[in-house]
Amino acid sequence: MKHVGRLVPSLILLVCGCSESKTIDQSSASDGRTSVQIALNWYPEAEHGGYFAADELGYFESAELDVTLIPGRPGASRLILLELAAGRIQFAISSADQVVEQRAHGLPVVALLAPVRKSPRCIMVHAASGITSLEQLSNVELAVSETRPFALWMKKHLPLKDVKLVPFNGLVGEFLSNPNFAQQAYVFSEPFIATEKGSDPVALMLSDIGYNPYASVLVTSEDVLKEQPDMVRDVVTASRMGWQAYLDDPEATNLRIHKEHPDLSMSMEALNYGANALNELCQPEDESAIGSMTNDRWQQLIDQLVELGVIKRDSIRSGDCFLEETTAD
Repeated sequence: MKHVGRLVPSLILLVCGCSESKTIDQSSASDGRTSVQIALNWYPEAEHGGYFAADELGYFESAELDVTLIPGRPGASRLILLELAAGRIQFAISSADQVVEQRAHGLPVVALLAPVRKSPRCIMVHAASGITSLEQLSNVELAVSETRPFALWMKKHLPLKDVKLVPFNGLVGEFLSNPNFAQQAYVFSEPFIATEKGSDPVALMLSDIGYNPYASVLVTSEDVLKEQPDMVRDVVTASRMGWQAYLDDPEATNLRIHKEHPDLSMSMEALNYGANALNELCQPEDESAIGSMTNDRWQQLIDQLVELGVIKRDSIRSGDCFLEETTAD
């Protein structure tokens, strides 16, 4: 795999600096494999482990694919869907609510695989606060991205008594120093960092109050689906195999992420903690395969975003959001 790391230009520059024409890359590597780009929605972490495992363990190569995993950065999650719709990349990793929101606004993006079945989004509070559920969240300063759908859901469905909302800066410094501070987090990331630094975090899951979009979702465009269906099938199959292998034994893949991105402080301890937390979030509740999706889950999410005013009623159909051939209802 060609790993681009820090050499990848900013996705912001790509979005602003490229023409509007669609330029889907159907080129082949020098060894005859099909070149594929998968843009990540954040810096490489455990949440991308299955995609790295698919490459590390040779599943992409066996499918005659030469895959480049493009690292994300803050702000990349929305921009990569624009890149995808513009035809400048073939695949992106996103969350289900962003797929619904962007598709409702006209972007022809389609979900293919949803390995993280239970949302990792949580609110991190101090154990000493005595708060054990989101319904009890009170008398704290809460750092949160107020305009994101999960935050809108909280504001609509929780009492939030004496909760002061402040901007989220992506760090845990204030949490470490302020016992009356709470913040948004991913259950496999910030709680580990806070614990490692001597704090007492408790993760309160957003899924517990009904907001539960799929995460680490593999997404493509309608054009790629139409023009390269066999390649799409191969990427999905190899990615699914990668996720199952990563959940079974993440060590080799975590070592690779750790070695390739030392500047991100992705210690083996942090990556292993993340992989362990993901096991519970990824494992199917029934006999369906890793990454399978259901129409009911997509429709529930659409209804929630309509309720929040994020999208308009009847602006999108659930069956258009995901490739039904990858489901196991």
